Amino acid sequence: METSQETNTCRKSRVPGLFWQFFKFGCYTFGGGWSIVAQMQKEYVEKRRWLTEEDLLDITSVGRSLPGLMIGNVSYLFGYHVAGFPGAIACVTGMCIPPLLILTIVTWCYTQVKDNVYVSRAMVGVRATVVPIIASAALGLRRAALTDRFGYLILLLGFVLYLFFGMNCIMIVLLGGLLGFLLSGWREQWKGGPSDGTP
Repeated sequence: METSQETNTCRKSRVPGLFWQFFKFGCYTFGGGWSIVAQMQKEYVEKRRWLTEEDLLDITSVGRSLPGLMIGNVSYLFGYHVAGFPGAIACVTGMCIPPLLILTIVTWCYTQVKDNVYVSRAMVGVRATVVPIIASAALGLRRAALTDRFGYLILLLGFVLYLFFGMNCIMIVLLGGLLGFLLSGWREQWKGGPSDGTP
């Protein structure tokens, strides 16, 4: 069994790698926070297994609900989860540096770039490729989020409230948490035992 000191040492050793990995994420993340979720799922859920799909889903839900940019919130929460405060700072810093450098260069060249037909054509393709990236993340997280019919019911309700009634994302998440709590409690009473997330 690992001691507390060994665990802390292991967490600290992850910090440089987190910085460089999120630096790479920052170089080719287009389309906002959802595209980084797909990359994190592939790198840290499927490949390195530092997270479960449930962990990533929780981080994404909280990051999406907090004020500020989702991509920054998710980076900070993930870094803190796997390497404490130094990991959080490493992830956010690594994520922010590439777009900052790119925006600085683009700003200097703005007058030459803004009306360039080739740049406009390229961006059409870039925007199109973001869609399957986001879709793959959503499909991957579906297995962790929708474990029974109650999950699908809450999903449908959240979709309707957001799309047709314009409800705030924070309120939808809080409502989902309340419904999950109430439905799980009802299911435990109905079945006579603790809920395990199965129908």
